[in-house]
Amino acid sequence: MSKILVVDDERAIRRALREILEFEEFEVDEAENGKQGLDKAKAETYDIIFCDIKMPEMDGMEVLEGLIKAKVETPVIMISGHGNIETAVQAIKKGAFDFIEKPLDLNRILVTIRNAKDKTVLIEEKKVLRKTVKKFKGSSIIGETEGIIKIKEMIEKVAPSDARVLVTGENGTGKELVARSLHDLSERKGQPFIEVNCAAIPAELIESELFGHEKGAFTSAVKQKKGKFELASGGTLFLDEIGDMSASAQAKVLRALQENVIQRVGGEKDIKVNARVIAATNKNLRNEIDEGNFREDLYHRLAVILLHVPSLNDRRDDIPLLANHFLTMVCAEHGVARKSFDDAALLALQKTNWTGNIRELRNIIERLIILGGDVITADEVVMFANPGAKA
Repeated sequence: MSKILVVDDERAIRRALREILEFEEFEVDEAENGKQGLDKAKAETYDIIFCDIKMPEMDGMEVLEGLIKAKVETPVIMISGHGNIETAVQAIKKGAFDFIEKPLDLNRILVTIRNAKDKTVLIEEKKVLRKTVKKFKGSSIIGETEGIIKIKEMIEKVAPSDARVLVTGENGTGKELVARSLHDLSERKGQPFIEVNCAAIPAELIESELFGHEKGAFTSAVKQKKGKFELASGGTLFLDEIGDMSASAQAKVLRALQENVIQRVGGEKDIKVNARVIAATNKNLRNEIDEGNFREDLYHRLAVILLHVPSLNDRRDDIPLLANHFLTMVCAEHGVARKSFDDAALLALQKTNWTGNIRELRNIIERLIILGGDVITADEVVMFANPGAKA
């Protein structure tokens, strides 16, 4: 449910907007003056803000400037009973999303809200893309061995559905890339792809990360925060290293999957969510269940479709393709002329014991490009590859 803040010194306007918005099933909060509105927008998370321009003490333009200064990215819709073209242009130039004149028109309000929500989705997508564009640049699944062909076929079959998928495989095999491919080939591809590394987040913070928290829920919760389940609603939530999730978080994830609702930490209200969940692990979850570390009911909720990504040692025939792929990509990243491998170098790479899988291969290719010659030889592979990785 989207949350909207209405900032206006006229009670009648606030009440009218509340009635309209609540009828359309939005959650509405109010502020009776500019300062109160600015404080609320800084302390809590809103999807949209309606702000009157003419208010005593702090007018709407000052509120808008304060929001921009505080780096609040919520779309702001300015409203005024004294509107003219000049005022509207000034508001837009200062960073407002739109301008609506009083008396307020229902259809105009709803169209503007829809457009503002689209902008919010784009902002979240932009944040995610900034973090992932380098990682996924040119990173379609590379390989022609039987195991990889089967993975690609399964992805094409499973992606269009909303079925939950559990991706298994050793560290560095490309489980995240499989999850990204499932998202990109699905009907949700235009919505957010949100990733959570369950092993990298302390147990005491994982619930806040997944479900969000209310202001004051704990000492450092200075403002309301949406969790990953909410941010991924309509899109895909990728739970990496799910086998490392705490027992308490497992129970809440199970409820979210069963009922499609969550509660923020410190909150009591149910929030509906609609995220497709893809999970990944390098652990044997069956063994974890036997040892009491993982819930069997959660396993069955997650493992509707099972995809196992083979290790690099099990797909050595793909190494020349992968090596040349990384060679092209890394040379471009470093701004150097494209180098090449001689045949003996590729054979040496194929004979290496890849304990770190594709991640290790990519790192060693980068090392060879930086330290090796224009034509990379087998001797350079032996010299610059990790000696502990030799077969």
